[in-house]
Amino acid sequence: MKQDRVTVVYLVETAYSLERAAASIAGEQSTGTFTAVPGETDIVKQRHGARVESIEALEETDMPSLPGAKTPPGHDGKYRRGRVSVSFPLHNFGPSIPNLMSAVAGNLYELQELSGLRLLDLELPDAFTVRYPGPKFGIEGTRKLTGVYDRPILGTIVKPSVGLSMGELSALVEKLARAGMDFIKDDELNADPPYAPLADKVEAVMAAIERAADATGKKLMYAFNITGDYDELRRNHDLVVKAGGTCVMVSILSVGLSGLAYLNQFSEVPIHGHRNQWGMLTRSPLLGIEFTAYQKLCRLAGADHLHVNGLNSKFYESNESVVRSIAACSAPLFGGYKAMPVVSSAQWAGTAPATYAATGTVDVMHLAGGGMLAHPDGPAAGFESMKLGWEAAVQGIPLDIYAAEHPSLQKAIEKYGKG
Repeated sequence: MKQDRVTVVYLVETAYSLERAAASIAGEQSTGTFTAVPGETDIVKQRHGARVESIEALEETDMPSLPGAKTPPGHDGKYRRGRVSVSFPLHNFGPSIPNLMSAVAGNLYELQELSGLRLLDLELPDAFTVRYPGPKFGIEGTRKLTGVYDRPILGTIVKPSVGLSMGELSALVEKLARAGMDFIKDDELNADPPYAPLADKVEAVMAAIERAADATGKKLMYAFNITGDYDELRRNHDLVVKAGGTCVMVSILSVGLSGLAYLNQFSEVPIHGHRNQWGMLTRSPLLGIEFTAYQKLCRLAGADHLHVNGLNSKFYESNESVVRSIAACSAPLFGGYKAMPVVSSAQWAGTAPATYAATGTVDVMHLAGGGMLAHPDGPAAGFESMKLGWEAAVQGIPLDIYAAEHPSLQKAIEKYGKG
């Protein structure tokens, strides 16, 4: 890895040659513009210019993926795709995530020479670690706080997402905590609304958690959604910690990577990073950014947990993409730190075997909303069925065989396995 440059890999589509497209990317995001200017000397270009490192031609297509792309005179009707690697001098922007993004993403998506562009991956020099130390807890710290080892951390999401009174929420949390649940999170739709202020929610939820902990000896981890403006992040974090909470949650795309990094400067508990709004950055295969690249920035900024969707979920994302995302979060970064992949969306006990078969790891947080809360015998049985699903997966026992001796799993199959 070059310590004086940031290297970025793009998927490019263009009506021009890949070489011209790559040169346009490098020029637009460093010393060049649409025409030569007097100050762009050879010395300036040599010291500050982005550099095309490699070009790998892929397939061609007859139609542009994005609107607004121009074609060269005498265009042959083909749009060429390729993987283009470009490196940027670190001294152009320094170890700053906001200014990094201006350089490597910036105006590129608007260039008329490109009919498709996706940021696939990036390599960052060690200088970024001085300013951004990464997650404080990650997988191991979260396991220590929850006391859960050798299996996934299993949990749920408060449902309905909005509308519960403080009494209803407190009763639900206590019921789930007494059932042995490892983890509960606020829904991303519910942070500090006027009908349920965060201060009231923290008081009600923590009282329920402490009552259950006194009875069971196990303290559930609850991720309070503290998403808000900068001044609210500090205040909301301190509110949770003072009440004895052990996790805070932010919608990363709402607070931005800078907001996440700011929170990480003073956070005393794990940061649960939710990626709602992610689809608008990535759903088009020839636009946006790949999660492989994005999660590196999220981890660098301090996310301890990162949502990755789930296999066979209600969302558009393919199982292959989810598996890549889980592996990406688990890959060591800058000295070895990892983030806990959070698997969610239409999950239940029956998704455990496929998840384990595809990833080979239990270092995930597996969340099920309806897949636990709507179990025919109640949330406690839903939680038990999730544990049993993972037991079957790890032991290599077919789910239906294992269910024959475990009623909660059998009823989960009967309810959720018919679709």
